[in-house]
Amino acid sequence: MAPRLCSISVAARRLLGGPGPRAGDVAAAAAARCYSTEQWGFWTAGKEEPWWLCEPCPSLHLPHREAVLPKLHLDEDYPCSLVGNWNTWYGEQDQAVHLWRFSGGYPALMDCMNKLKNNKEYLEFRRERSQMLLSRRNQLLLEFSFWNEPQPRMGPNIYELRTYKLKPGTMIEWGNNWARAIKYRQENQEAVGGFFSQIGELYVVHHLWAYKDLQSREETRNAAWRKRGWDENVYYTVPLVRHMESRIMIPLKISPLQ
Repeated sequence: MAPRLCSISVAARRLLGGPGPRAGDVAAAAAARCYSTEQWGFWTAGKEEPWWLCEPCPSLHLPHREAVLPKLHLDEDYPCSLVGNWNTWYGEQDQAVHLWRFSGGYPALMDCMNKLKNNKEYLEFRRERSQMLLSRRNQLLLEFSFWNEPQPRMGPNIYELRTYKLKPGTMIEWGNNWARAIKYRQENQEAVGGFFSQIGELYVVHHLWAYKDLQSREETRNAAWRKRGWDENVYYTVPLVRHMESRIMIPLKISPLQ
């Protein structure tokens, strides 16, 4: 399978303890099992990627956004495909989140960037968008091999983007534990995708979940605690986390993930 790079862009008006895991869980050899070789990119609130979409007031720019993004998705000359688009509901407000997949890794990313420099419609979109933004920053990610592949799905759903900033040197421990724990979070098909950073702020993990509504989210998360083994995963991963954040998001009409 050819390498793929994916980007999530998020835009905003403003920037965004216990015992450790057992030593036996920290095996360098396990890294190859935990991580896929596919390449992804992640753009989040306040990041400086010059050509992914960051909109502080999505309602003001919605018609233009819905015209430009699907065209890029359908144009075979661009090695990228649109995976999902959301507005935030709870968490950091006035954000738009866009998830893209690139087929071909870093060369595909550079190819797409160079073509966008000559895309007059996109450049106009970028000019209008820039008037709404305060700042941007970016990351490049890899996908966890044990997570589900993000695929289009029918709605209505709400989505939760959970971001974990880990202690340096703990990514293998995190991956080893979640490779086992993900089986406890599959009954309602809520696991959409999992990624970890390679460039930008390091030791950052992003989990993307889908639920029918907030009540379904609560019931699904509570059900995990009734499964033997889930509590052990929490016990060994919580000490790895420096900071965590949750966003609840609503998909746009153009989003393949509904």
